[in-house]
Amino acid sequence: MHLKAWHGHLAGGFLGLLFGLAPALGAMPPAQPADGPGGVGDRAASVVKRAVGRSGASSFVFYKSGAAPAEGRSVVVFLHGWGAVNPQAYGAWIDHLARQGHLVVFPRFQEPNRTRPADATANAERLLKAALSDLAGDADARPNLAKVALIGHLAGAPIAANIAADARTQDLPVPKLIFAVMPGGIASNPKARGIALDDLAAIAPETLIVTVIGDKDARAADAAARRLLREASAVGADRKLFVRALSDDHGFPALTATLASPAGLDAGYDGSAIKMPPEPPRDPKQVAPGFKWTPDMALTGEQQTLVSQINNARADSLDYLAYWKTFDLAAAAAFSGADATSLKNNARFSDMERWNDGWPVKRLAVETPRPSPTHAPAAAPAGGGAPPARNATAPRRP
Repeated sequence: MHLKAWHGHLAGGFLGLLFGLAPALGAMPPAQPADGPGGVGDRAASVVKRAVGRSGASSFVFYKSGAAPAEGRSVVVFLHGWGAVNPQAYGAWIDHLARQGHLVVFPRFQEPNRTRPADATANAERLLKAALSDLAGDADARPNLAKVALIGHLAGAPIAANIAADARTQDLPVPKLIFAVMPGGIASNPKARGIALDDLAAIAPETLIVTVIGDKDARAADAAARRLLREASAVGADRKLFVRALSDDHGFPALTATLASPAGLDAGYDGSAIKMPPEPPRDPKQVAPGFKWTPDMALTGEQQTLVSQINNARADSLDYLAYWKTFDLAAAAAFSGADATSLKNNARFSDMERWNDGWPVKRLAVETPRPSPTHAPAAAPAGGGAPPARNATAPRRP
């Protein structure tokens, strides 16, 4: 009986193909928009890819070729996850940002297995200051320091918050936007492994802060995102948003909002293929500082797994609509002085469009964070920073 049914199914599929009636396939996710927020942009343009600084202390810089606008290019500082130091892992997003007209600065604030988490913020600030100084006189790059946004992924998120908090004391431009994606790696106390938060109450009140997490491996990222929003106490609730991307398996390939999902490989942005600036001449009398290795410089096995996932991630509808589009809309709002309420009330901000069978993709969950007590409970360390052995980099499985 079962064999007969199987033969009937096979015959039906063959006849369907024979008469041009292909069997139904799973719905396909929405494609990248042709233009606008999250869109393809100017595909005919070429992107300048260069490095500034020196070998071992450099930033990668990307922007659309040609002269900059009269007002200069808005600056997007892209702060990578712990261990994900090659810009090609985020190349798809960087390419999108450059084609949208931004000047993208990617500070390589970490040398894997040689950089302590405690030094990461200072490294990033020093590299960013040097990069902006090097680019100030470049007519093509021409950074507009009145329009600066920070994107941080995983450990890059608390570093972005620290840069914003330290901007005035470190003589850096005050960012208009902090866009913290899957924040993690925050030290739970001053002696714990991870990125220690500076006094986030020093973040300028006019800053727009958007945190974005996914619904997979989300527990620690949720706590880290809410901690960043809570400790930026000078910024009002009307300038903060908490966003959650939801996984959706209605069709194929499924959309899965993991810690690594904001990455998107583009080998055209391989840092090893970008020519580094020449090393400055070294004074033979100058003694190089000694190097002392410490255990927190090494990636744990869990972190190595996450870095591997980041390095192999491919851009999909989550990138186009949950991360790129939301950043584009948030940056436009921040640079124009609009608040987060305008974003929350914009139906396009949370819309994820439709599968090709017409079924809507699960919308982003967007909320204004509730006021919290001023004291900050110890936050659970989250993935991608330099956390203790058990954390959101590889959460407990049921």
